[in-house]
Amino acid sequence: MRTVFGHAIETYFSNIYLILLCSIPFIIAFLIPAFASFPTFNDAGSVLLRTSSIFLNLNLFTTAIIVIAVLFSLLFLSFAIVAINIVVKHSRTQTKIKSEVIRGLERYTGRVFTILLIATVVIALANILSYNSGYSGIITAIVALLITPFLFYAPASVLIDEAKLFRAIRAGTKFFTKRFDYFVAWIIIAIVLVTLFDFIFILGTGTMISRYAMLIFSSLFILPFLVLLQSEFYMSRFKLLKR
Repeated sequence: MRTVFGHAIETYFSNIYLILLCSIPFIIAFLIPAFASFPTFNDAGSVLLRTSSIFLNLNLFTTAIIVIAVLFSLLFLSFAIVAINIVVKHSRTQTKIKSEVIRGLERYTGRVFTILLIATVVIALANILSYNSGYSGIITAIVALLITPFLFYAPASVLIDEAKLFRAIRAGTKFFTKRFDYFVAWIIIAIVLVTLFDFIFILGTGTMISRYAMLIFSSLFILPFLVLLQSEFYMSRFKLLKR
C-alpha cells in the first residue's frame, strides 16, 4: 500500500498543472447547485442540499430546476473524473495521450455520467421514499453504503480497462471486495484532508469566507487527489505497474 501512496503523490505533483486544469469542472459542478434556485448550503468543501426545504416547496418548476442542475453537475463531475483518470493512466504507463483517447472523451464521460446518475437516483429515491419515516438520513446513508462496493471503482475501470458500463461495475466490485483495505485507507485520507484544511481555513478566514474558500480549494486540490488515489489503487492490480 505504501508503494501505491508513493506513486499517487509522484503522479500528482509531476502532473500538477495538468491536474489543476482538469479540476476546473469540479468547481463548476459544485457551483451549479449552489447558485440554482433551490436550498443548498456548503460545508467542509461540499455543497449539500436541504431536502426538507425542497419537499415543503416542491412544484413542477423547482423539480425541473433541480433535475437540470443535477444533470449538469454530474456531467461536469464526470468530465473531470475522466480527465484525471486519463492523466493517471498515461503517466503510470509512460505513454502519450493519443488523439483517439481525446476523441473517446465523450464516450468515457457518458459511461461515468451513467454511473454517477445511477448512484444519484438510487440515493435520491431512498431519501424520498423514507422521508416520512423520520429516519430518512440514516436510511439514505445505509443505501449509499450498500451501493458503494458496486460503483466506487467503476469510473476508474471505464478508463483503465476501457470497459463498458456493466463490465466496469463488475470489475470494480471484484476489486473492491478483494482490497477492502484500500477503500478504508481512502476514506481515512479523505476525512483527514477535509477536516485538516477545513480547520485551517476557518482559523485563517472565519466561518463564512472559509466555506467558499474551502469549496474552491477542495475542488482544485483535495478531490482531484482523491480521484487520482482511487485510480492508483485500482491500477495496483497490474503487477507490471507495481514498481
